[in-house]
Amino acid sequence: MSRAPERRTANGVKSRTPKPRRRTARRVVAAAPVTAADLRKLRSELEKRMRPTAPSKPLRWNPEPEDVQKSVAQLVLTIVEFLRKLMERQAIRRMEQKTLTRKEVEAVGRALMQLENTIREIGARFGLAPEDLNLDLGPIGKLM
Repeated sequence: MSRAPERRTANGVKSRTPKPRRRTARRVVAAAPVTAADLRKLRSELEKRMRPTAPSKPLRWNPEPEDVQKSVAQLVLTIVEFLRKLMERQAIRRMEQKTLTRKEVEAVGRALMQLENTIREIGARFGLAPEDLNLDLGPIGKLM
């Protein structure tokens, strides 16, 4: 076992410290040019999202003792709907890249439609409309 070289610190104390590691070369990625119009558009979008919404009932998850089941159902269905939309986008990307066969496209499409219908049916049992499954995340905006 090799020992680290002995070094002296600024105050003359001996210490055994390993040599500093070499940094690995990082890949340089060219940045896309940004115009003033792009910055103005981004600024207006951020300002729009930061504005307070109408004083209507917030769509945040807020369980009240008499509404716990409905609130939990809303939260769970919101998560499932969010995941369904992600899977749908992934399926569309795979279709565009032609990595799915026709049978797979049909199967995925049917499964996503069935999942969407199931989410709506369960939501209806708890008196939840599809709009109720989009939680307000405060200053960030809505989830979906």
